[in-house]
Amino acid sequence: MSKIGITKSYELGDGRTISIETGRLAKQAHGSVVVRMGNTMLLATVVSDKDAGEDMDFLPLTVDYKEKFAAAGKIPGGFLKREARPNDNEILICRLIDRALRPLFPDDYHANTQVAVQLISFDEEVLPDALACLAASACIAVSDIPFNGPTSEVRVGKIDGNWIINPTPSQIKESSLDLIVAATMDNIMMVEGEMLEISEAEMLEGIKVAHTEIKKQCQLQLDLAAEVEKSKVKRVYNHERSNEDLKAKLKAACYDKCYAIAAESIADKAIRGQKFGAVKDEFVATLSEEDQNDKFLIGQYFKSVQKAAVRDVMLKERVRLDGRKMNEIRPIWSEVDYLPGAHGSSIFTRGETQSLTTVTLGNKMDEKLVDEVTTGGTEKFMLHYNFPSFSTGEARPNRGTSRREIGHGNLALRALKPMIPFDATNPYTVRVVSEILESNGSSSMATVCAGTLALMDAGVKIKKPVSGIAMGLITEPGNQNFAVLSDILGDEDHLGDMDFKVTGTVDGITACQMDIKVDGLSYDIMEQALAQARDGRLHILNEMAKTISKPNEDYKPHTPRIHQMSIPKEMIGAVIGPGGKIIQDIQATTGATITIEEVDNKGVVSIMTNDGDAMNAALARIKAITAVPEVGEVYKGKVKSITNFGAFVEIIPGKDGLLHISEINWERVEKVEDVLKEGEMIDVKLIEVDAKTGKLKLSRKVLLEKPQKENA
Repeated sequence: MSKIGITKSYELGDGRTISIETGRLAKQAHGSVVVRMGNTMLLATVVSDKDAGEDMDFLPLTVDYKEKFAAAGKIPGGFLKREARPNDNEILICRLIDRALRPLFPDDYHANTQVAVQLISFDEEVLPDALACLAASACIAVSDIPFNGPTSEVRVGKIDGNWIINPTPSQIKESSLDLIVAATMDNIMMVEGEMLEISEAEMLEGIKVAHTEIKKQCQLQLDLAAEVEKSKVKRVYNHERSNEDLKAKLKAACYDKCYAIAAESIADKAIRGQKFGAVKDEFVATLSEEDQNDKFLIGQYFKSVQKAAVRDVMLKERVRLDGRKMNEIRPIWSEVDYLPGAHGSSIFTRGETQSLTTVTLGNKMDEKLVDEVTTGGTEKFMLHYNFPSFSTGEARPNRGTSRREIGHGNLALRALKPMIPFDATNPYTVRVVSEILESNGSSSMATVCAGTLALMDAGVKIKKPVSGIAMGLITEPGNQNFAVLSDILGDEDHLGDMDFKVTGTVDGITACQMDIKVDGLSYDIMEQALAQARDGRLHILNEMAKTISKPNEDYKPHTPRIHQMSIPKEMIGAVIGPGGKIIQDIQATTGATITIEEVDNKGVVSIMTNDGDAMNAALARIKAITAVPEVGEVYKGKVKSITNFGAFVEIIPGKDGLLHISEINWERVEKVEDVLKEGEMIDVKLIEVDAKTGKLKLSRKVLLEKPQKENA
């Protein structure tokens, strides 16, 4: 049998191998590859229409990532027992791929394009997210679709001062950072990750280490594509129509006016938008009826002129749209304890961006269950970000949680998570929800700040406050003249060349997310952006401290309290009881919520209630069940049964002792029934535990006053 397909591979420095194969699977797609590392395998395909839709001025790119349960030898849960809509992890990987690919398609390529990546085999030691972009880029590289790549992504970690490429899950747990970097041969495209308060210099070093490895993966794709005939000649396309006369007229009539508006320093984005709109309307009124009807080209050309004018004002006048200096942060105000019903709440407002955030504290049963192909278990910390249309003054139908909302929420979660203790100081499951009420740039960073404030208001003992800032960039070709912008507006994000979000404490970075839209961004510019971001981050922390500087000493009065206690592992069953009978009875009679889990060969019991009496009652019941009888201790016991030689008394639940007839009274007892009744509660003392049998011997008479003997 002749060999099918073409395979290229290269070896990482530690002996592991990455290979790319094409020509064997999914050959009707315009491009397809299988990427393999260890036993993790990804199938990536791309299909792109030959023509674009009418008057399409953007690339309708769809990126889908799906993990097949069979890849890990699992059957999906749920009623249907099949893969359903993407989970949060799959959506986050979709975004990682999309953000690296999208800027590399030609600006004038507008054909409907779909990239689909599937995890078809899973190795627990090789995480697929670090290979997904390599697979997506490679399938485009072996197609005839125009693309300014290739690109790839790698994960970097650092343990004991040593950098690691694509670390294993166990290595990630030991690493001081978990960073995913996307790049081409020449340029960094995207950075995302979480860190344990690392320095700006260490983060920049990590990006450089990643880029060195990415270049090898890009060359691997080029070598593979060179052997695929279809990829040698890229398709010819024409997806844009033009009217050079109209374009020249619009620029001559509108550039100076847009430049003047940009230089006015108008802080209100609605007023600014109205003024730009008036310039466009004024120009349209001068056109012939035929040209006026070409709204598509007018809109396209006006956006281009407006963008050029705004960028030129920043670079030449060093003035931003709202009049701020390049490193100036918008006015900030904040408030905590705004919502009386929440366990913690805050409002954080920076300029025209506002987040109303709540914190809810729950018990173990509130933890998020995770049942995915590559991972499972539970999560004790959740952060949800909601972005309703009214926050930008739009009327838009709610179609459920968007990919953007999941991505922004994940960034804020990564920023805060390293600072939240999950130990005896915080036994709770924590849910943070950010409702964006206004948005004009960097609502995810407002979520980080509002989340910090709400956590401290709730009394969660976070290690340090965290703030976040979004940095922007305006450059001229060659990067000779550039401006790094702190705390960018929405317009500055759309018109700029970089969106770089950085979060951290006073001591270092906890998370970052960077998207670069321009070629050839130097490390010197990134270094300046990081230094400027640190200054802005510290300024915001100082402003937040004016509202609340440390966690409240106690939780809110209506916050349920959790008391945790350890019990011997062998006592877990006794507390639960047959079929859960005992623990259910304790919950029903006290009103407390009780959970038990085994940790380090011990049972950890968590009792949750905001009723002090219920807490004490539940504690007493559990302590009674788990107590170890001690010789010399006095117990209030219940007479369970009576015999002719004594009575059996239950001194703690499930533990009976023998009260011999001779130990009932100092006087001789002829019949036990003359003194005791079944069900009667009496005080007894444990006087002996049989070393061989463990049987308990009790005495009642030692607790009674001994009669005095009469004189002879």
